[in-house]
Amino acid sequence: MLYLYHKEASQPQLTLTGDEHRYIFKVRRHKTDDVLYLRNLEDGLLYEYRVSTIDKRSVILELQESKILEIKAQKSLHIGWCIIDPKNIEKVLPSLNEMGVEKITFIYCKRAQKSFKIDFKRLEKILLNSSQQSGRSQIMKLEMADNLETFLKKYPQSKMLNFSESNFVSNTDFNTIVIGCEGGFHEEEVALFKAENIVGFDTPLVLKSESAACAVASKVLL
Repeated sequence: MLYLYHKEASQPQLTLTGDEHRYIFKVRRHKTDDVLYLRNLEDGLLYEYRVSTIDKRSVILELQESKILEIKAQKSLHIGWCIIDPKNIEKVLPSLNEMGVEKITFIYCKRAQKSFKIDFKRLEKILLNSSQQSGRSQIMKLEMADNLETFLKKYPQSKMLNFSESNFVSNTDFNTIVIGCEGGFHEEEVALFKAENIVGFDTPLVLKSESAACAVASKVLL
């Protein structure tokens, strides 16, 4: 873990209790006068704290200094993701976060199951843990869109990941791309995009939605 997330990082003094105390005291075995690094994932700053006091229930930290240290991908990538089983989203979300995906908008596309509900609090917890491990300095943004039409009104320059014989992800410059759910896009949704805005992979294999999301992120960001 490269740093510890705390929403109040920047304060002159912090008191850690509960899971944070357990991590510092029992997992990492820190002791008095050890140095810890914290982020609040909002201001791009890395905060250096010194362990002032440790007891059985709490850890008191004293701020020593802070510095600007932004860790993020060199390019920006926003994925519009037609909703799939949340369990599958949760499995690949840490990987997408580590690769530097800036934002994901979940979309109720025509073939997405309406019974699937996104638990944003759970996803945020996954992202916080992933960011602490990878060093990422700003948390991934998450949002919802009721349908693809609504998404495109807000992001009209989006590409669609579908099937193409010549227009591939690897040779196309874009910042926002829409990825379908299991079963792909409905014909009416494909018709919303111009042919030049539909891209594919140079492979005869068919990828699952979550595999496609990781493949796009790796090709664009890494």
